[in-house]
Amino acid sequence: MLYKHDVLIIGAGLAGLRTALEIALEFDVAILTKVHPLRSHSVAAQGGINAAIGENDSWEQHAFDTIKGSDYLADQDVVEMLTKNAHAAVYENERWGTAFSRTEDGKIAQRPFGGAAFPRTCYAADRTGHNLLHTTFEQTLRMGIKIYDEWFVTSLVCDNDRVVGFTALDIRTGQIEGFAAKAVVLATGGFGRVYSKSTNALINTGDGCSLALRIGVPLKDMEFVQFHPTTLYGSSILITEGARGEGGFLLNKNGERFMNKYAPEKMELAPRDIVARGIQTEILEGRGIEDAYVHLDLTHLGKEKIMERLPGIREIAIHFAGVDPIDEPIPIVPGQHYSMGGVHCDGYGRTSVKGLYAVGECACMSVHGANRLGGNSLLETLVFGAIVGKEILNYVKVVSSPSEKHVEEEVFKVRTRIQEMIFQEVGESPANIRRELGETMDRSVGVFRNARELEIALHKIRELRERFKNVAIGDTDSKFDYALIRTLELENMLYLAEAITLGALERKESRGAHWRTDYPVRDDKNFLKHTLISLDGERMRISYLDVTLGLFEVKERTY
Repeated sequence: MLYKHDVLIIGAGLAGLRTALEIALEFDVAILTKVHPLRSHSVAAQGGINAAIGENDSWEQHAFDTIKGSDYLADQDVVEMLTKNAHAAVYENERWGTAFSRTEDGKIAQRPFGGAAFPRTCYAADRTGHNLLHTTFEQTLRMGIKIYDEWFVTSLVCDNDRVVGFTALDIRTGQIEGFAAKAVVLATGGFGRVYSKSTNALINTGDGCSLALRIGVPLKDMEFVQFHPTTLYGSSILITEGARGEGGFLLNKNGERFMNKYAPEKMELAPRDIVARGIQTEILEGRGIEDAYVHLDLTHLGKEKIMERLPGIREIAIHFAGVDPIDEPIPIVPGQHYSMGGVHCDGYGRTSVKGLYAVGECACMSVHGANRLGGNSLLETLVFGAIVGKEILNYVKVVSSPSEKHVEEEVFKVRTRIQEMIFQEVGESPANIRRELGETMDRSVGVFRNARELEIALHKIRELRERFKNVAIGDTDSKFDYALIRTLELENMLYLAEAITLGALERKESRGAHWRTDYPVRDDKNFLKHTLISLDGERMRISYLDVTLGLFEVKERTY
């Protein structure tokens, strides 16, 4: 069966939903997602969304904080788009019904976040993403937008230099079907599950990035992986930056607030890369508790404040660590959290393939550069969802309907390949490959990196890619075949792991979240550039692109 729409969006998180809303009044738009929209990873964002709506704050100051936080790798024209439109995104969601926390005089409450000159992070207790996603999803229901949930996209389809649709696996039936459209949007989120220790949901396997890479679209800045400073020790569950924004302290085994050694002015509210390295250094140098973690202490905040502003964090700490933060500190360690890199596109989501757009965490515009500030990711999804949606409207108005022939031909090819994978009775275990991949990334491509470990990791990942060619899924049912889905996700992650590691090996400097112990200094002469990774057959090729500068001069980054 062939499904046809004017625009097809892959991914139903905040970025995909907001893009669809911008298009739906004029054209037939549909969203395809491998989980129900309310199970998209946007729901897990805790701390808040940035906007310069407070007194004395401004979009210029927000832009400067973002660019400085990015270690000057963000494209300044795109950052300007983000920060100028921030207040509109927040007020729009307020009108739609988002229950933001309030000050005593009824205004939207804002808390301090790392790297910001002002408290500009609007929040809904510690469940901001949950509130925003539900509100935005309600708007898609109101608009009657078609949603295909529990579908897995298997390939993009092109006609010369133009995308014309994709193939997808109906998880309910196990059938491969074709989808044709004038434009396709990748809004598939991040790829944190390339690592074993990650705050990301199991669905964050980088499917959109891999789909784009395989049709010739480069990936950009993949080596810049954010490690959140505070994830729960033992489970890697996110402990929001809002906990530090409300006044939480980081303590080592000696009870010292050690961040005065790493960011004496900002302390616990330095940017995430600096705080994560500070924590990791304390542990590596023997000042961690049990040589494994440090404490996030909220006890001095008092019961009332914790219950009002951090109720979700208290529940997580009680249920998954056995500690009540009202009375005891929380054991935390850094863990993979966010992907600054992604599909290479401009500030309007346009890629090198006509009709193919990217938005949200899977896209790299680049608005976060080498390090994202907390509160800017939710903002990115809503601001650029609207901007990309408007750009697609202009494109769809002038482009002709695609030929369906190429989609039908691709359906046949993908069906054949999937059948061959299923019928492979003896071979490599996908679970073993995935475990080895996660362990390799955790060990060698983490908070601190060096050439020797990166070379070991790159060799191992390439070995795993070879072993994947002989993978055997085992005896399964065609309906809800999650063994097959996890195997296809693993293939995507192997591509992305190689791109991350290759980019990290070739970037011989330290910048933002990418910290080389063998090259500990930022090198603006050679690396004030974006990394581009392209696929040439089975081999990955690397090139570089100049950063777009503008209003703010490149300076040393200190806090």
